[in-house]
Amino acid sequence: MLFCAIAVLADTPEAKAGKEVLAAMNAWKQAMIARDRETLEALYAPGLSYSHSSGKQENKAEAIEAVVSGKNRFESIDLADVAVSVYGTTVIVKARVIMQLNSGGTVRMIDLDVLHVWIKISSKWQMVARHATRLTPA
Repeated sequence: MLFCAIAVLADTPEAKAGKEVLAAMNAWKQAMIARDRETLEALYAPGLSYSHSSGKQENKAEAIEAVVSGKNRFESIDLADVAVSVYGTTVIVKARVIMQLNSGGTVRMIDLDVLHVWIKISSKWQMVARHATRLTPA
């Protein structure tokens, strides 16, 4: 449904922003799996507020460090039920995020409802906020 809406509005600034942010979301997923510090540094805004489903809050440096050097490893990240709302230079992406997490050799699936907020800074999209709610028990 999302891709149909974007295709219909293909020539609008809103559609362009939506496509650019979805590309940034894909880069974020790949960077999380690859533990790619450089890409996460580029994708996260300086004032990032990263909220986990556990209630843990992280800033940009903490969120990056947790991914690149933490004991947990993301093996896959899939998005479903994606909804994109564009408000000028702010884009909100709400999605169901299903992650396969390897924690010390134990692999488990995490099913989340996540709100990502992206802003355009110096002609590039950066994530400024993320808030997750767990859909399945821990």
